Amino acid sequence: MALPQDQPLYYCSTYPRSLPQLRPDLSFDRQSAILVSASKWVNGTVLHYHFLADEADHGDQMDVVRAAFQEWKDLGIGLSFTEVTQASESEVRIGFQAGDGSWSYVGRDVLGIGATERTMNFGWDLTTPYGHTTARHEIGHTLGMPHEHQNPNAGITWDEEAVYEFLGGPPNNWPRETTFHNVLRKLDPRQVEGGTWDPDSIMEYQFPGGLILAPEAYRGGITPPGTLSADDQAYMRYWYPPLDGDDLPELVPFQSAPLSLTPGQQADFAFHPDASREYSVGTFGSADSVLVVFEEVDGELRFLAGDDDSGEDRNALVKVKLVAGRSYVVRTRLYYAWASGQTAVMAW
Repeated sequence: MALPQDQPLYYCSTYPRSLPQLRPDLSFDRQSAILVSASKWVNGTVLHYHFLADEADHGDQMDVVRAAFQEWKDLGIGLSFTEVTQASESEVRIGFQAGDGSWSYVGRDVLGIGATERTMNFGWDLTTPYGHTTARHEIGHTLGMPHEHQNPNAGITWDEEAVYEFLGGPPNNWPRETTFHNVLRKLDPRQVEGGTWDPDSIMEYQFPGGLILAPEAYRGGITPPGTLSADDQAYMRYWYPPLDGDDLPELVPFQSAPLSLTPGQQADFAFHPDASREYSVGTFGSADSVLVVFEEVDGELRFLAGDDDSGEDRNALVKVKLVAGRSYVVRTRLYYAWASGQTAVMAW
Protein backbone atom coordinates (compact mmCIF):
# COMPACT_ATOMS: atom_id res chain seq x y z
CA MET A 1 0.00 0.00 0.00
CA ALA A 2 1.71 3.16 -1.20
CA LEU A 3 1.80 6.14 1.10
CA PRO A 4 0.84 9.55 -0.26
CA GLN A 5 3.96 11.24 -1.59
CA ASP A 6 3.89 13.93 1.11
CA GLN A 7 4.01 11.38 3.94
CA PRO A 8 7.26 9.87 5.22
CA LEU A 9 7.96 6.15 5.06
CA TYR A 10 8.23 4.36 8.38
CA TYR A 11 9.92 0.97 8.43
CA CYS A 12 9.76 -2.18 10.53
CA SER A 13 12.91 -3.23 12.36
CA THR A 14 13.42 -6.84 13.42
CA TYR A 15 15.71 -8.15 16.12
CA PRO A 16 18.61 -10.43 15.09
CA ARG A 17 17.46 -14.05 14.81
CA SER A 18 18.38 -16.70 17.36
CA LEU A 19 19.71 -19.40 15.04
CA PRO A 20 21.02 -22.84 16.04
CA GLN A 21 24.77 -23.30 15.85
CA LEU A 22 25.24 -26.08 13.33
CA ARG A 23 28.29 -28.26 12.87
CA PRO A 24 30.14 -27.41 9.63
CA ASP A 25 30.25 -31.07 8.60
CA LEU A 26 26.46 -31.19 8.13
CA SER A 27 25.35 -31.19 4.51
CA PHE A 28 23.99 -27.98 2.96
CA ASP A 29 20.57 -29.59 2.51
CA ARG A 30 20.41 -30.64 6.15
CA GLN A 31 21.53 -27.22 7.40
CA SER A 32 19.02 -25.51 5.12
CA ALA A 33 16.14 -27.72 6.29
CA ILE A 34 16.98 -26.91 9.91
CA LEU A 35 17.45 -23.16 9.46
CA VAL A 36 14.33 -22.70 7.33
CA SER A 37 12.26 -24.63 9.86
CA ALA A 38 13.77 -23.08 12.99
CA SER A 39 11.40 -20.10 12.96
CA LYS A 40 8.24 -22.10 12.25
CA TRP A 41 5.67 -23.18 14.81
CA VAL A 42 4.43 -26.74 15.09
CA ASN A 43 1.21 -26.79 13.11
CA GLY A 44 -1.85 -26.80 15.35
CA THR A 45 -0.27 -24.41 17.84
CA VAL A 46 -2.60 -21.88 19.48
CA LEU A 47 -0.73 -18.58 19.74
CA HIS A 48 -2.01 -16.50 22.63
CA TYR A 49 -1.54 -12.75 22.28
CA HIS A 50 -1.82 -10.05 24.92
CA PHE A 51 -1.90 -6.27 24.63
CA LEU A 52 0.47 -4.51 27.03
CA ALA A 53 -1.65 -1.37 26.80
CA ASP A 54 -4.86 0.20 28.04
CA GLU A 55 -7.92 -0.51 25.88
CA ALA A 56 -9.20 3.02 26.55
CA ASP A 57 -6.05 4.54 25.04
CA HIS A 58 -5.38 2.12 22.18
CA GLY A 59 -8.71 0.45 21.41
CA ASP A 60 -8.76 1.43 17.73
CA GLN A 61 -5.16 0.24 17.29
CA MET A 62 -5.96 -3.08 19.00
CA ASP A 63 -8.91 -3.64 16.70
CA VAL A 64 -6.61 -3.33 13.68
CA VAL A 65 -4.26 -5.95 15.14
CA ARG A 66 -7.16 -8.27 15.96
CA ALA A 67 -8.42 -7.93 12.37
CA ALA A 68 -4.94 -8.66 11.02
CA PHE A 69 -4.69 -11.86 13.08
CA GLN A 70 -8.09 -12.88 11.72
CA GLU A 71 -6.96 -12.16 8.15
CA TRP A 72 -4.06 -14.58 8.53
CA LYS A 73 -6.36 -17.16 10.16
CA ASP A 74 -8.91 -16.81 7.36
CA LEU A 75 -6.36 -18.31 4.96
CA GLY A 76 -7.43 -21.63 6.44
CA ILE A 77 -4.13 -22.30 8.20
CA GLY A 78 -3.71 -24.74 11.07
CA LEU A 79 -2.57 -22.10 13.56
CA SER A 80 -5.06 -20.37 15.84
CA PHE A 81 -4.86 -17.01 17.62
CA THR A 82 -6.47 -16.29 20.97
CA GLU A 83 -6.41 -13.00 22.86
CA VAL A 84 -5.73 -13.37 26.59
CA THR A 85 -5.91 -10.89 29.44
CA GLN A 86 -2.76 -11.99 31.29
CA ALA A 87 0.73 -11.45 29.91
CA SER A 88 1.90 -14.63 31.64
CA GLU A 89 -0.58 -16.65 29.56
CA SER A 90 0.71 -15.35 26.21
CA GLU A 91 3.42 -16.18 23.74
CA VAL A 92 2.93 -12.89 21.84
CA ARG A 93 2.90 -9.60 23.79
CA ILE A 94 2.04 -6.44 21.91
CA GLY A 95 2.96 -2.89 22.86
CA PHE A 96 2.21 0.53 21.37
CA GLN A 97 5.25 2.50 22.48
CA ALA A 98 5.59 5.59 20.32
CA GLY A 99 9.16 6.40 19.34
CA ASP A 100 10.25 2.78 19.37
CA GLY A 101 9.16 1.98 15.83
CA SER A 102 7.23 -1.08 14.69
CA TRP A 103 8.93 -4.44 15.03
CA SER A 104 8.54 -8.09 15.96
CA TYR A 105 10.69 -11.02 16.89
CA VAL A 106 10.61 -13.76 14.25
CA GLY A 107 8.72 -17.00 14.79
CA ARG A 108 9.62 -19.15 17.77
CA ASP A 109 12.20 -16.59 18.94
CA VAL A 110 9.33 -15.04 20.91
CA LEU A 111 9.54 -18.00 23.31
CA GLY A 112 12.92 -16.75 24.54
CA ILE A 113 11.57 -13.34 25.57
CA GLY A 114 10.66 -12.57 29.21
CA ALA A 115 7.04 -13.21 30.14
CA THR A 116 6.29 -9.50 30.69
CA GLU A 117 8.34 -8.09 27.80
CA ARG A 118 7.11 -7.10 24.36
CA THR A 119 7.60 -9.47 21.43
CA MET A 120 5.95 -6.99 19.04
CA ASN A 121 5.53 -3.22 19.02
CA PHE A 122 3.63 -0.69 16.95
CA GLY A 123 5.11 2.77 16.96
CA TRP A 124 2.77 4.59 14.57
CA ASP A 125 -0.93 4.89 13.79
CA LEU A 126 -2.44 1.61 12.61
CA THR A 127 -5.84 2.98 11.62
CA THR A 128 -4.57 4.16 8.22
CA PRO A 129 -4.24 1.83 5.20
CA TYR A 130 -0.46 1.79 5.76
CA GLY A 131 -1.09 0.96 9.41
CA HIS A 132 -3.18 -2.04 8.41
CA THR A 133 -0.27 -3.17 6.24
CA THR A 134 2.08 -2.76 9.21
CA ALA A 135 -0.12 -5.01 11.39
CA ARG A 136 -0.17 -7.75 8.74
CA HIS A 137 3.60 -7.43 8.28
CA GLU A 138 4.51 -7.75 11.96
CA ILE A 139 2.27 -10.77 12.41
CA GLY A 140 4.00 -12.28 9.37
CA HIS A 141 7.27 -12.03 11.30
CA THR A 142 5.69 -13.76 14.30
CA LEU A 143 4.59 -16.59 11.99
CA GLY A 144 8.20 -17.06 10.89
CA MET A 145 8.57 -14.88 7.77
CA PRO A 146 11.68 -12.73 7.11
CA HIS A 147 11.91 -9.52 5.09
CA GLU A 148 11.38 -10.33 1.43
CA HIS A 149 13.78 -7.70 0.04
CA GLN A 150 16.61 -9.49 1.88
CA ASN A 151 16.01 -12.63 -0.16
CA PRO A 152 19.37 -13.32 -1.88
CA ASN A 153 17.41 -14.47 -4.95
CA ALA A 154 15.95 -10.97 -5.42
CA GLY A 155 19.07 -9.82 -7.24
CA ILE A 156 18.81 -6.34 -5.78
CA THR A 157 21.88 -4.13 -6.09
CA TRP A 158 21.57 -1.20 -3.70
CA ASP A 159 23.08 2.25 -3.81
CA GLU A 160 24.28 1.54 -0.28
CA GLU A 161 25.27 5.05 0.75
CA ALA A 162 21.95 6.37 -0.52
CA VAL A 163 20.15 3.75 1.58
CA TYR A 164 22.16 4.64 4.69
CA GLU A 165 21.44 8.33 4.16
CA PHE A 166 17.73 7.78 3.52
CA LEU A 167 17.11 5.59 6.57
CA GLY A 168 19.51 7.57 8.76
CA GLY A 169 17.28 10.62 8.36
CA PRO A 170 13.77 11.28 9.68
CA PRO A 171 11.40 9.72 10.43
CA ASN A 172 13.36 6.48 11.03
CA ASN A 173 16.74 7.92 12.13
CA TRP A 174 18.35 4.50 11.99
CA PRO A 175 22.02 3.96 12.80
CA ARG A 176 23.96 2.22 10.04
CA GLU A 177 23.89 -1.18 11.76
CA THR A 178 20.07 -1.13 11.90
CA THR A 179 19.88 -0.26 8.20
CA PHE A 180 22.33 -3.00 7.33
CA HIS A 181 20.50 -5.62 9.40
CA ASN A 182 17.03 -4.80 8.00
CA VAL A 183 17.78 -3.83 4.41
CA LEU A 184 21.26 -4.33 2.97
CA ARG A 185 22.12 -7.64 4.63
CA LYS A 186 21.15 -10.58 2.44
CA LEU A 187 19.76 -13.66 4.12
CA ASP A 188 21.94 -16.73 4.29
CA PRO A 189 20.95 -18.92 1.28
CA ARG A 190 20.39 -21.74 3.78
CA GLN A 191 17.51 -19.74 5.29
CA VAL A 192 15.65 -19.19 2.03
CA GLU A 193 13.07 -21.46 0.42
CA GLY A 194 12.52 -21.58 -3.32
CA GLY A 195 14.31 -19.62 -5.97
CA THR A 196 12.14 -16.57 -6.51
CA TRP A 197 11.56 -13.15 -5.02
CA ASP A 198 8.03 -11.83 -4.41
CA PRO A 199 7.98 -8.02 -4.70
CA ASP A 200 4.25 -8.08 -3.83
CA SER A 201 4.79 -9.86 -0.50
CA ILE A 202 3.42 -8.36 2.70
CA MET A 203 7.01 -8.81 3.95
CA GLU A 204 8.41 -6.48 1.25
CA TYR A 205 9.15 -2.86 2.17
CA GLN A 206 8.01 0.04 0.05
CA PHE A 207 11.07 1.91 -1.30
CA PRO A 208 11.22 5.23 -3.13
CA GLY A 209 13.25 5.71 -6.27
CA GLY A 210 16.99 6.33 -6.11
CA LEU A 211 17.93 3.50 -3.75
CA ILE A 212 18.04 0.50 -6.12
CA LEU A 213 20.54 0.25 -8.96
CA ALA A 214 19.31 -3.11 -10.27
CA PRO A 215 17.06 -4.73 -11.42
CA GLU A 216 16.35 -1.91 -13.83
CA ALA A 217 12.59 -2.29 -13.38
CA TYR A 218 12.89 -1.22 -9.73
CA ARG A 219 15.21 1.77 -10.07
CA GLY A 220 12.10 3.91 -9.62
CA GLY A 221 11.24 2.13 -6.37
CA ILE A 222 9.18 -0.77 -5.07
CA THR A 223 5.52 -0.32 -4.18
CA PRO A 224 3.98 -3.56 -2.91
CA PRO A 225 0.17 -3.58 -2.54
CA GLY A 226 0.35 -4.00 1.24
CA THR A 227 -1.85 -7.10 1.31
CA LEU A 228 -1.16 -10.84 1.57
CA SER A 229 0.17 -11.83 -1.84
CA ALA A 230 -0.63 -15.13 -3.54
CA ASP A 231 2.85 -16.37 -2.63
CA ASP A 232 2.37 -15.30 1.01
CA GLN A 233 -0.83 -17.28 1.17
CA ALA A 234 0.70 -20.36 -0.44
CA TYR A 235 3.69 -20.16 1.90
CA MET A 236 1.51 -20.09 4.99
CA ARG A 237 -0.72 -22.93 3.78
CA TYR A 238 2.37 -25.03 3.09
CA TRP A 239 3.81 -24.59 6.57
CA TYR A 240 0.49 -24.57 8.38
CA PRO A 241 -1.99 -26.63 6.35
CA PRO A 242 -5.57 -27.02 7.59
CA LEU A 243 -5.86 -29.63 10.30
CA ASP A 244 -7.67 -32.88 9.50
CA GLY A 245 -9.92 -32.66 12.54
CA ASP A 246 -9.87 -33.87 16.12
CA ASP A 247 -9.95 -37.61 15.38
CA LEU A 248 -6.26 -38.29 15.97
CA PRO A 249 -4.64 -41.71 16.26
CA GLU A 250 -3.99 -42.72 19.85
CA LEU A 251 -0.44 -42.93 21.18
CA VAL A 252 -0.34 -45.97 23.46
CA PRO A 253 2.26 -46.12 26.26
CA PHE A 254 5.25 -48.34 25.43
CA GLN A 255 4.07 -48.87 21.83
CA SER A 256 6.17 -47.30 19.08
CA ALA A 257 4.18 -45.46 16.40
CA PRO A 258 6.07 -45.60 13.08
CA LEU A 259 6.23 -42.47 10.90
CA SER A 260 6.89 -41.96 7.21
CA LEU A 261 7.36 -38.22 6.85
CA THR A 262 8.97 -36.01 4.23
CA PRO A 263 10.73 -32.77 5.26
CA GLY A 264 8.21 -30.29 6.63
CA GLN A 265 5.54 -32.91 7.28
CA GLN A 266 4.02 -33.45 10.69
CA ALA A 267 2.35 -36.29 12.60
CA ASP A 268 -0.18 -35.76 15.39
CA PHE A 269 -1.37 -38.12 18.12
CA ALA A 270 -3.83 -38.06 20.99
CA PHE A 271 -2.50 -39.28 24.31
CA HIS A 272 -4.55 -40.25 27.37
CA PRO A 273 -2.25 -41.39 30.20
CA ASP A 274 -3.43 -44.31 32.30
CA ALA A 275 -1.62 -43.10 35.41
CA SER A 276 -0.49 -39.78 36.85
CA ARG A 277 3.31 -39.77 36.69
CA GLU A 278 6.29 -38.43 34.77
CA TYR A 279 6.31 -39.65 31.19
CA SER A 280 9.00 -39.61 28.55
CA VAL A 281 7.84 -38.81 25.02
CA GLY A 282 10.44 -39.10 22.29
CA THR A 283 11.27 -39.69 18.65
CA PHE A 284 13.45 -42.42 17.17
CA GLY A 285 15.36 -42.61 13.89
CA SER A 286 18.02 -40.80 11.89
CA ALA A 287 16.26 -37.47 11.60
CA ASP A 288 16.06 -33.89 12.81
CA SER A 289 12.67 -33.09 14.28
CA VAL A 290 10.76 -30.97 16.75
CA LEU A 291 8.41 -32.59 19.27
CA VAL A 292 5.74 -30.79 21.29
CA VAL A 293 3.27 -31.98 23.92
CA PHE A 294 0.07 -29.97 24.41
CA GLU A 295 -2.55 -30.30 27.15
CA GLU A 296 -6.22 -29.70 26.48
CA VAL A 297 -7.44 -27.00 28.87
CA ASP A 298 -11.05 -25.81 28.62
CA GLY A 299 -11.28 -27.13 25.08
CA GLU A 300 -8.06 -25.44 23.92
CA LEU A 301 -4.59 -26.89 23.49
CA ARG A 302 -1.93 -25.26 25.67
CA PHE A 303 1.81 -25.81 25.23
CA LEU A 304 3.19 -28.09 27.92
CA ALA A 305 6.68 -29.16 26.82
CA GLY A 306 8.80 -29.43 23.70
CA ASP A 307 12.20 -30.34 22.33
CA ASP A 308 14.08 -29.71 19.10
CA ASP A 309 16.96 -32.05 18.22
CA SER A 310 17.98 -30.37 14.97
CA GLY A 311 21.61 -30.70 14.01
CA GLU A 312 22.42 -32.89 17.01
CA ASP A 313 23.24 -36.59 17.16
CA ARG A 314 20.25 -37.44 19.32
CA ASN A 315 16.47 -37.64 19.16
CA ALA A 316 13.87 -35.25 20.53
CA LEU A 317 12.81 -36.12 24.07
CA VAL A 318 10.60 -34.48 26.67
CA LYS A 319 9.99 -35.62 30.24
CA VAL A 320 6.83 -34.20 31.72
CA LYS A 321 4.30 -34.91 34.46
CA LEU A 322 0.97 -35.99 32.93
CA VAL A 323 -2.28 -36.61 34.78
CA ALA A 324 -4.63 -39.55 34.28
CA GLY A 325 -8.03 -38.51 32.98
CA ARG A 326 -6.69 -35.48 31.09
CA SER A 327 -6.23 -35.20 27.34
CA TYR A 328 -2.97 -34.44 25.58
CA VAL A 329 -1.82 -34.05 21.98
CA VAL A 330 1.67 -34.96 20.75
CA ARG A 331 2.86 -33.30 17.53
CA THR A 332 6.17 -33.94 15.77
CA ARG A 333 7.45 -32.26 12.61
CA LEU A 334 10.31 -33.65 10.54
CA TYR A 335 13.01 -31.23 9.42
CA TYR A 336 15.33 -33.64 7.68
CA ALA A 337 16.02 -37.39 7.53
CA TRP A 338 19.40 -38.66 6.35
CA ALA A 339 18.68 -42.39 6.35
CA SER A 340 15.51 -44.17 5.25
CA GLY A 341 13.15 -41.44 6.36
CA GLN A 342 11.50 -43.98 8.66
CA THR A 343 11.14 -42.62 12.17
CA ALA A 344 8.91 -43.27 15.14
CA VAL A 345 7.46 -41.67 18.23
CA MET A 346 6.72 -43.34 21.57
CA ALA A 347 5.60 -42.47 25.08
CA TRP A 348 6.74 -44.50 28.08
